[in-house]
Amino acid sequence: MNRRHCAAAAITLVCALAVLAVPTQAFATPAPPSPSHSPSSPTAPSAPQRKSLEEVRKEIDALYRKAGAATDAYNLAEEQAKKQSGEIVKLAQAIVAGQAKIADLKSRAGAQAREQYRTGGLPPGAQMMLSDDPRMFMDGVNRVWQGQQAAKGVLGELTRTQEDLETYTKDASSNWKKLEANRLKQAKAKKRINGQIAAAKKLESQLEKEERARLLELEQEAEYKAQTAWLGSGALKEINREASAHGKKAVAFATAQIGKPYVWGAEGPGSYDCSGLTSQAWAAAGRPIPRTSQEQWRQLPHIAVKDMRPGDLIIYHGDASHVGMYIGDGAIVHAPRPGRNVTLAGAGSMEILGVVRPDR
Repeated sequence: MNRRHCAAAAITLVCALAVLAVPTQAFATPAPPSPSHSPSSPTAPSAPQRKSLEEVRKEIDALYRKAGAATDAYNLAEEQAKKQSGEIVKLAQAIVAGQAKIADLKSRAGAQAREQYRTGGLPPGAQMMLSDDPRMFMDGVNRVWQGQQAAKGVLGELTRTQEDLETYTKDASSNWKKLEANRLKQAKAKKRINGQIAAAKKLESQLEKEERARLLELEQEAEYKAQTAWLGSGALKEINREASAHGKKAVAFATAQIGKPYVWGAEGPGSYDCSGLTSQAWAAAGRPIPRTSQEQWRQLPHIAVKDMRPGDLIIYHGDASHVGMYIGDGAIVHAPRPGRNVTLAGAGSMEILGVVRPDR
């Protein structure tokens, strides 16, 4: 039995044991029964009913899902800001070079003007044209023509350089505006992410130790249920393809990160978010891909689930806000969410949007 098959079998066994170990009691405390009232007595307000752990789990999951979508927006804005910063640097260098070139051309044009002034407004070639010597006359004609061409060349080059400089300046101004817009997007996304993660952590912190343990079991139970339904649909029957050479390298990199913490916006080496893991794995395999899960879904070739092979990326949820790498035998490696580490999971344990292949 190969290592991938062992890993997948281990995942299934762990999930099954988690379900079998789930206690039957609920930790949410029900509201106490209201005392009976006579028609004449006023009705006492009932105590608010506490949410069940399953409701808390779903609420926490929804908050982390929203944080994941905001993380994608943050990462995309960051990538665009990096690109625009690089373009601004190049434009600034072009502007400096253009200004130096204009200064040189103006100096050359000034030298020509000063020469004409010293010769009474006539360049040496024109003076030679007035000579009675035929050879000096022809030489003068040639020098005048060359001088005219040189003057035209200097003036033409000066005009073109000034036009280029104006274009560079406009482009730099436009990129500054885009850069500031993307920085604003980053700030807004960062605020949303921190707010949603803080809200999820607050919900979890209000639980007792036993309830937090039960919450983890409920997460595992939900994943196991989804994975079992996916396998029951026959989705895995036709998935038996071997990884490509690049895919094997990407899988090796991704699985080597197991145990490292999820940190939003991180792309290694000590921590990762979901798309940080997949993008770095494929970069290590020699095939750079887009940074975010949404851009990976948008730009990379789509593959039918039945045609998956190890190394392919599975994009999850309707908004493409999560991604994992398929490693074979119905399993993925992924960075789940804040508070969790890079780990193995069932490929069908979340809602699959589709599959993309970086090295198609």
